[in-house]
Amino acid sequence: MAKKTRTPSPPRRVQAPRTRTRVQAPRPRTGGDGGGRRGLWSILAAAGAVAVAATVGVVLFAFGGSSSVPETIRDAGCTLQNVPAMMKNGQPWQEHVGEGSPIKKYPKRFKYSTFPPTSGPHFPIPAAWAVYDQPVNQQILVHNLEHGGLVIQYGNEVPRSDLDALLDWYRKDPNAIVIAPLPALRDKIAMAAWSATSNLQAGKVSNQRGHLATCGGFDSKAFDAFGNAYAFRGPEYHPRNVQTPNTTG
Repeated sequence: MAKKTRTPSPPRRVQAPRTRTRVQAPRPRTGGDGGGRRGLWSILAAAGAVAVAATVGVVLFAFGGSSSVPETIRDAGCTLQNVPAMMKNGQPWQEHVGEGSPIKKYPKRFKYSTFPPTSGPHFPIPAAWAVYDQPVNQQILVHNLEHGGLVIQYGNEVPRSDLDALLDWYRKDPNAIVIAPLPALRDKIAMAAWSATSNLQAGKVSNQRGHLATCGGFDSKAFDAFGNAYAFRGPEYHPRNVQTPNTTG
């Protein structure tokens, strides 16, 4: 009998902040960082006890003048892609692939429409909302995007100061956010979201699109603008206030 394929377990995650709870940050590990630069997991350790997390929505960004969301993101030195969601047979491609799904393997020569991905088929179980110390399988993270999550990944050459600022921003409201390293991004930070227009009363979902901003550093205005405009409205509706750290809601 052929050996079954198994959905890989996600890597160890860093303890994320919980609402009104103070947690002990984990110890950083030593070595294996390709030059001594530690990732976001070490920043959590250096920070000690985490701040109180907000419970509702990303902090709203008040746009100055007539700047649009794309202009705000591009003014921060980021590139922005807004693309149609991946399709299969004329329908958005939201199939589950892997163990526990009717489809066991991805099609040969399969490739997502963006890198990192912003829509498409994915593993049946999403990653827990958290900050991770190792890369997470992209097919797992696409499921988080389908639930409306904001997935942020950073390369192994991003300066420590940008990672510090990113983590401070995350602590303000960590719900429905995953942060993880992705070495292939090198000196870039990428934000991904999968949006849709949902009519809950009619049970209809339309206008599915993928969104990707790739930035040369952290800029709070750009990250606020991206989250407010594109995240937390995925094609499979899950209220953001229940997608709390260390859950898979």
